[in-house]
Amino acid sequence: MSDRGPEIYDVAGIGFGPANLSLAIAIEEYGASRPGKGISSLFFERQASFGWHRNMLLPSATMQISFLKDLVTIRNPTSSFSFVAYLHASGRLPQFVNKQDFFPTRREFHSYLEWAQARVSDRIAYGSEVTSIRLPAGEAAEAPDHLLLEIADDTGRRVIKARNVVISTGLVPSLPEGTERDERVWHSCDFLEQYRRMDPRTLRRVAVAGAGQSAAEITRFLYDELPHAQVYAVTPSYGYSVADDTPFANQVFDQPAVDDYYFGTEQTREAFWRYHRNTNYSVVDDEVIRELYRRSYDDDVLGVRRLRFLNLTRVTGAKRAGEETRISLQVGEDGEVRELDVDALVCATGYRAMEPAGLLGDLDRHCLRDEADRYQVDRDYRLVTVPEVRCGIYLQGGTEHTHGLTSSLLSTIALRSGEIVESIVSRQAGDNVDSAVPVKVGSDLR
Repeated sequence: MSDRGPEIYDVAGIGFGPANLSLAIAIEEYGASRPGKGISSLFFERQASFGWHRNMLLPSATMQISFLKDLVTIRNPTSSFSFVAYLHASGRLPQFVNKQDFFPTRREFHSYLEWAQARVSDRIAYGSEVTSIRLPAGEAAEAPDHLLLEIADDTGRRVIKARNVVISTGLVPSLPEGTERDERVWHSCDFLEQYRRMDPRTLRRVAVAGAGQSAAEITRFLYDELPHAQVYAVTPSYGYSVADDTPFANQVFDQPAVDDYYFGTEQTREAFWRYHRNTNYSVVDDEVIRELYRRSYDDDVLGVRRLRFLNLTRVTGAKRAGEETRISLQVGEDGEVRELDVDALVCATGYRAMEPAGLLGDLDRHCLRDEADRYQVDRDYRLVTVPEVRCGIYLQGGTEHTHGLTSSLLSTIALRSGEIVESIVSRQAGDNVDSAVPVKVGSDLR
């Protein structure tokens, strides 16, 4: 433990993906517009450097949202941190315009994120993991206005103080029951790293489990990269379902829809999921579906069966069988279980929501929960705590039950970051903030 006294910040961010990057920029722009009235902040990221889904940066894979839904533009269209500003700085703005395309490649968008984080790098501590958050002891614990964060890095351990904590540790990979990750069973979050470790010639039979965008993109990649191999697409549905990205459906990602969800009845919230789940969950872009079907059809024309679709089928287990992996497949909900030997299994089976309880430790008992034992969250993404805890704990993720299906998506991070900054500033100024009232956010964060 360091001997120096704890540092204190207005905001400590835990995790540094796009959500907290957007927040760091919102804090930067707030301070730039109000000299002498800035917000002190520091963000902790356990990775050694910035990275966002690096193992899914597949060739030709594109973003599923418009480039205008970047880190800032919806909140502040004049921001120097926009994707357009990045293109200008990179000397590619005219070329991008000539493409007449709203959807950059995932590789280019990742380059944009790296460019943006480099401009706020003085606020980021990479290679640093927050191991615990706790209330102060002694007199300060009676009405705490700050929290203590214990940080582990290559220099040892230290403690900082923060008046507000913003947790954005990301989603947790989900695997089918009966499977565990190893050198032959991969989750999509590890895909490119694991694939590059293999000799492609040894991959003669590969299987991809899942029915979403990642599963389809990986299936396409393996089919194209391994011309000698058989590729099995294991889907619980009948093939892939198309993502609804039509204009009316896309309104579900707009800020008024977040308000409608947050302030709506349980019936309203159920309707959101029933009617609009197909905007994001277990769905695939039309172009990718058609490309895969075209490859399958071409196989039929040539009289080969390299791409095989195992529809209405789930992976229920995996075990090593010599040099191969034997996977158990259940056909239908109550159907037969059969086995398939493959050289690699890729589980593109999604993620679980962020769960901060372990990080909060004993502090968790001061956070209120609803009848379903889920966190109560204010409209400004602040956890509802007992009145004695005056410091703020904000969530960027894990709020699907309160804020709807956009909670873990890029579509709303620009406005959400502005709302969190507005909330922090208002509460620190002692304003009578009614967290049930939507926060008004402008380009200048007034």
